[in-house]
This record gives sequence, structure tokens and C-alpha cells, in this order.
Amino acid sequence: MIAIIDYDAGNLKSVEKALAYIGENAVVTRERHELITAEKVILPGVGSFGDAMNKLAGYDLIDTISEIAKKGIPFLGICLGLQLMFQDSEESPGVKGLSLLPGRILKIPDCPGLKIPHMGWNSLTITPSGTQKARLFEGLPGEPYVYFVHSYYLKAEDESIVAASAEYSTHIHASVEKGSLFGCQFHPEKSGEIGLEILKNFAAI
Repeated sequence: MIAIIDYDAGNLKSVEKALAYIGENAVVTRERHELITAEKVILPGVGSFGDAMNKLAGYDLIDTISEIAKKGIPFLGICLGLQLMFQDSEESPGVKGLSLLPGRILKIPDCPGLKIPHMGWNSLTITPSGTQKARLFEGLPGEPYVYFVHSYYLKAEDESIVAASAEYSTHIHASVEKGSLFGCQFHPEKSGEIGLEILKNFAAI
């Protein structure tokens, strides 16, 4: 069973539907027991960094997520969910993230001819296959197209955890993997067949 963390952050139903489409049993929950006994856990999210952290705190989910990470349960952050896994964000100064991994969330810099937010399809550069940190992308083409919607981006402190990157005004760390922790800045649930394959790979871990 895959648990999807419910903290009123939107985008939960589309993730649940995508998992159902690939034959995975999923439950949307904020109950601690269901989360820490799940086979895998997903933290989706749209909205602002600060509001999301306030909601996670209000539902007493921060310690639960820390426990999930310590137990080694495979954990996937999607979009805002990826950003929350890191230390802080320029979007919400003074607000601490989950700090599961070292790194900061920065504003995508303005660039002539490019609109912010970064919205739409973009290609990924994947870490060479055969390495542990490219497990989400196993079996995929070298530069798959996926769907993004974001104004802020991850700059990981440790680049060895970066499994895929994208270019849009700057170099974006688009996916990370370390141990049982995974993150995607893009939306696999909105990325067609490529996205479904990424979710299948996560479900198979």
C-alpha cells in the first residue's frame, strides 16, 4: 500500500488516480499509524513553502515524516513536496523545511524570453544509468519530457544526490535520490506515459 500524505496542499487526487491507473493500492491519509506502516509514502503538493510547512505542523506530520525517513520507508516528494524535503526556501524566509536532505530552494531568475513560473513540458538530463541514484528513471529514454509548474527550484548542497536536471533560465535540480528518499520537481502524475513509468519504478522499489 502506498500512502499519500493529506495536508490540504492540493494535487492529491491526481496522484491517487495515477497510482490507481498503474494498479497500485493507495490511500490518502494523515493518520500516523497508516503512514509509518505503509510500504511507500508520497508527499505531493502545490502552493507556497511557508503555508505547506504550517499545515504539516498543524496536522502533527513533521515528526511522522521524520520517522518515515528514519525507518527507511521509500518516500517520494513531488513538486512542492520535493522542496519541503530540504532546509529552507527564498519563498518563505525564516521558515524551516523538513531538512531530510541538505539544500535550498531558490527563485528562478528572470530571463529575457522566458516566463516565470516555469510551466509546461521540458526535457530532463538523467544521471547515467546503472547508478543507484537513477532508480526512478530506469528503462526511460535519455532525455524524457516531463511536466513542470514552479517558480522556485532546488539547489542541492550535495550534487551527488541529483538524479536528473533541467534547464530553464538556470540549472535546475529536477530530481533527487538518496537511500530511501526520492524527489521530483516535475509532476509525474501529469507527465503522460513517462510519468506513469516513473511512478511504476517508485512503486517497484
